[in-house]
Amino acid sequence: MLVEEIMTPKDRLIFISQMATIRDALQIMKRNKVRSLVVEKSSKNGAYGLLTFKNILQSIVAEDGDIDLLNVYDIASNPAVSVSGKLDIKYAARMMVSNSIKRLLVIDNNEILGILTMTDILGILMDTAEI
Repeated sequence: MLVEEIMTPKDRLIFISQMATIRDALQIMKRNKVRSLVVEKSSKNGAYGLLTFKNILQSIVAEDGDIDLLNVYDIASNPAVSVSGKLDIKYAARMMVSNSIKRLLVIDNNEILGILTMTDILGILMDTAEI
């Protein structure tokens, strides 16, 4: 099975500008009931980033950051860890487990196709498991 077969497609992702404040990001996350946002590329040849609750928690709580003074580009993972949509899901899963990553952007030719999460993978496992 390929990553592109189980990923969450691009049209269901929520994007945010690198220049947005962390307060803006938190409001978007709350409104859309998501735990991560895809950070837009700064240029055609730039890299996509990923902003997660973990990034925010580390920067705000652990380091006494201010949600109004920090911008997305200050704390987002950029470039985000990514895989090709044509990759076999088992390799993506190994990568996630061995690096303690919960989300991978799916990118081909420097264009985003979607996101692969642990939840996507577990969903497939639960659907195929005989209970």
